[in-house]
Amino acid sequence: MPTAFPISAALLDRLDALSRGGLQRRAPLAPYTSFRIGGPADYLAVVQRVDDLRAALDALYEAGAPYLLLGGGSNMLISDAGVRGIVLVNQCKAVTWPEDVTGPVTVTAASGAPLAGLAREAIKRGLAGLSWAVSIPGTVGGAVVGNAGAHGGDIAGIFDWAEVWSEGKTRRWRREDMGFDYRRSRLKDLAATASQPPVVLTAALRLHPDREGRAAADAARYIEHRRRTQPVHKSAGSIFKNPPGDYAGRLIEAAGLKGRCRGGACISTLHANFIVNQGDATAADVIALMNLARQEVWRRFHILLEPEILFAGDWTRGPHLQDPRTSELIHP
Repeated sequence: MPTAFPISAALLDRLDALSRGGLQRRAPLAPYTSFRIGGPADYLAVVQRVDDLRAALDALYEAGAPYLLLGGGSNMLISDAGVRGIVLVNQCKAVTWPEDVTGPVTVTAASGAPLAGLAREAIKRGLAGLSWAVSIPGTVGGAVVGNAGAHGGDIAGIFDWAEVWSEGKTRRWRREDMGFDYRRSRLKDLAATASQPPVVLTAALRLHPDREGRAAADAARYIEHRRRTQPVHKSAGSIFKNPPGDYAGRLIEAAGLKGRCRGGACISTLHANFIVNQGDATAADVIALMNLARQEVWRRFHILLEPEILFAGDWTRGPHLQDPRTSELIHP
């Protein structure tokens, strides 16, 4: 398939030099997502240092080339047709820990660092404030963009600042710049419409000493709760946002859709707001189940379920989400 943007040999050479193992062509994207779904990228670059990530973004900006950035690949559905153009995989995982943890501290993490791993390490170091994240998939950068949260905690509650690349420049965003809300931020809003979206390079989170010694016990309880209530199969996490005053999973279950399957994808029998990949699911299978859930919940309860997951890739030939109120087809 042709790419959507003419990519110069000079840009490809630059990305090849910055990428671990070199630039890959027609690389499957499913292995880079928690759903294990997604067609190939025209070009795939894996970067492991923040300086290399910044340099790759600068090169793309100078060329005017669009790109898709992947971290942990959670909370995302990539089309079966894949991604036309360039995909950057962010594997920048460096973390700077303070030596003195007797008072409030700031921990600085590269945006590709796994959030759950950061939470576990904080507990080992006697720090509290991040235990709620111990079972959340994804990276620090994705968590900042989506204001990830669980068990009464979220990124907004511990966020100090982030170094954000945008349009060839890097500046520090403070909490007041972020526009945090339920599972969203200003960065997420900007990323939804930009061909060259802003990128979190590093983030600083405020933690404090675990003087009561509760962090490890809280984390163990959260992990056990996740095992009890959420599927272990491959998924993208919660598919829909919770509507005000209710829960998407409760509504889907009340509509009788637990266990309903399309192809290799099924609505989880454990938690109805999860769609799981049984092994060979496609993006088309997932879209079909999302449409089914939206249609049935609207028909029974007149509540419109809004997707929480992000859509990436080439959706020009479908499949499409459907507005259950009008039957209008909507591009993901």
